[in-house]
Amino acid sequence: MTDTTDRTDASVRSAELAALFPALHAPQYWSWGRFDAQFSTELPPDALVTNIHLVGFADGRVVLCRDDRDHWFLPGGTRERDESVAACLVRELSEEAGARLLGEPGWLGAHRCRTEDPVPYRPWQPHPEKAWLWGWGEVALESAPTNPADGEQVVEVRAVPPAEAQRLLLAGHDAWWGELIELAVELRRRAGLG
Repeated sequence: MTDTTDRTDASVRSAELAALFPALHAPQYWSWGRFDAQFSTELPPDALVTNIHLVGFADGRVVLCRDDRDHWFLPGGTRERDESVAACLVRELSEEAGARLLGEPGWLGAHRCRTEDPVPYRPWQPHPEKAWLWGWGEVALESAPTNPADGEQVVEVRAVPPAEAQRLLLAGHDAWWGELIELAVELRRRAGLG
C-alpha cells in the first residue's frame, strides 16, 4: 500500500468518525485554561503533546476516578519535562487509578489547543499551541491510587459500564465527553475486543 493510499484511508476514516461524533469534533472553548480546542483523529506531533488521558477498559468496563471535589474524570495528566508519552501514561494510570496498562494503547485522537495565556502552564511546554492526546486500552486495577501531593487526590476508582461512565462524566463536563467514550467503545469493537 502506498503512502498516498494510507493518507486517503486515514482521511476517509477521520471524516466517518467526525460524522458519527459531531459534538466531539466541534470547535470548543475550554474556559478553565482559556483554550480554543479542536478534536481530530489525526495524531499531533509528539512535541505538541502535553497531556495524555486514557479510556481504560477493565473487563469491558470503563475506569473512572473521583477526586476529593466529587469530580469524575478519566485517568491521565500532564507530561513531565523530557517524559515520553508511554512513560506519562504508565505513571498517570498508577497515580490516579492504581492501574496497569495491558498491551499497547490505541489512540483515539487529540484536541489541538491554542491558549490566550501569555505563558505556558509549565515552562518546558509548547506555547501557545499544544495537544491533549486521548487513547483507549485494556487495563488491570491492581492497587489504590498513589495520589502524589502535587496531583488530584483520588478518593474512588470505579469500573463501570460505558453508559454509566458517560452519565458520570456528563454530570460535570460538556456533551463531547459522552462521545469520547462512544468513540473508544467503537474503536475497541473494531479491534475485535468489544
